[in-house]
Amino acid sequence: MTEALWRVVWWFNGLVLAYFLILNLSYTASSMMAFRTLRRHIRRLRALDLDDLLSSVGAPPITLIAPAYNEEATCVESVRSLLTLQYPAFEVVVVNDGSKDRTIERLTEAFDLTPADRMASGTVPTAEIRGILTSRSHRNLWVVDKVNGGKADALNAGLNRCRTPIFCAIDADSILDRDALSRIVRPFLEDRTTVAAGGVVRIANGCVVRDGSVVEVGLPSSFLAQLQALEYLRAFLAGRVGWEAAGSTLLISGAFGAFRRDLVAAIGGYDTATVGEDMELTVRLHRYCLERGIAYHVAFVPDPAAWTECPTTFRVLRRQRDRWQRGLIETLVKHRAMLFRARYGRIGLIAFPFYFFMEMLGPVIEGFGYLAFAATLASGRGSGQYFTAFLLVSIVLGSVLSIAAVALEELSFHRYPKSADLARLIWLGVAENFGYRQMTMFWRLTGTFSALRGKHGWGKMERVGFATAATSALDPQPGAAGPTPPPGPAVIEAANRR
Repeated sequence: MTEALWRVVWWFNGLVLAYFLILNLSYTASSMMAFRTLRRHIRRLRALDLDDLLSSVGAPPITLIAPAYNEEATCVESVRSLLTLQYPAFEVVVVNDGSKDRTIERLTEAFDLTPADRMASGTVPTAEIRGILTSRSHRNLWVVDKVNGGKADALNAGLNRCRTPIFCAIDADSILDRDALSRIVRPFLEDRTTVAAGGVVRIANGCVVRDGSVVEVGLPSSFLAQLQALEYLRAFLAGRVGWEAAGSTLLISGAFGAFRRDLVAAIGGYDTATVGEDMELTVRLHRYCLERGIAYHVAFVPDPAAWTECPTTFRVLRRQRDRWQRGLIETLVKHRAMLFRARYGRIGLIAFPFYFFMEMLGPVIEGFGYLAFAATLASGRGSGQYFTAFLLVSIVLGSVLSIAAVALEELSFHRYPKSADLARLIWLGVAENFGYRQMTMFWRLTGTFSALRGKHGWGKMERVGFATAATSALDPQPGAAGPTPPPGPAVIEAANRR
């Protein structure tokens, strides 16, 4: 290695150490804010009666929009979950986005679907609508059957059929807690400026589902899925809660998020030109309101949970992380005018720069940083202090933050009742730094190169299905009238008039 090249490597090593230090210190600050926020949140929940709040203020009707593409393995159980939610007035609109499997057939068989008319309430352009179906057994269930146009296009099709002031976008492979709607709507009731609210997403692999609800929580049997369960805890309890405490929520997950319908329609719905439609919509809401001086709040609520099936193979996980990185880049590049702009407040000065430099450029810095680290060791020029510093900021601090996320989970919601599962999560917090983190970083790096090449598309997501404990109570029994469904369109329209 020439002396000039060595100086470049040495300079880059310093950059990598600074990156890891800033990243982990940011996560540390976020975890500390999350700890305080969760403590206040838990105390408040203990003193709060959601039913009283909903009855005193009035529960706004909600439409759940669930885009589905090749979801035959999980769609029926997921829809059952939605139909059993405890909320006064809601509708479920499943959008079949040109599935090539038996998604539409399974839904038709399970819920006795029949063709029906439903007037469009919006005009956001979408792919062709082939038909509208409604359920004979559950009058608040609708299915929009359309030509394939992608997830964002399917969400827009659901938005065009939404007749309520708030809609909740979820994934068709997700299962919500029974009281999830009551909890995620709370920010809209307590703060009239709320335009969007997100909830926690948790891993359903390893859990037992009965009658459309998660009745037993456990870690997945797959080691790969266990690592993702830890990632989700860290991302939501330590990350999103911390950003909420800082008033800078920049991302509401597409798996579970509630929005004001009129505002989303006003900005043109979801962007179909990106695979990161959830983050792009959140950023665009921020930008729209800030540029027009509209008082608003984008909230994150840590207790309502959506349970989703995560990838169990390296191939599918690679596609997911590649897509996430491309969606991040597309959103940040599209709205790059917000970077370091004071007119966008904390979003432009704090949140956007963090995502831009730490998340978007992170895989490039980290990936080439490992190469520079290896070259330094191979050249024999790496000192003990340098090796210790690299180990400390890249592995030790990362492990501590993962363990802190497990502590936040245990101290706040205690969703994992088995001590063995908690011990496993703590061990995973250390183990993930030796191979898994580098692997996902590499996939994000390839996602960066894919974005530079202009790659678009989701890739195939293979579903296994939920582990069910018994036949659902929503399954019609011979000679039985079946359960009484929640209030349907008539109730929702009356509530809208109020």
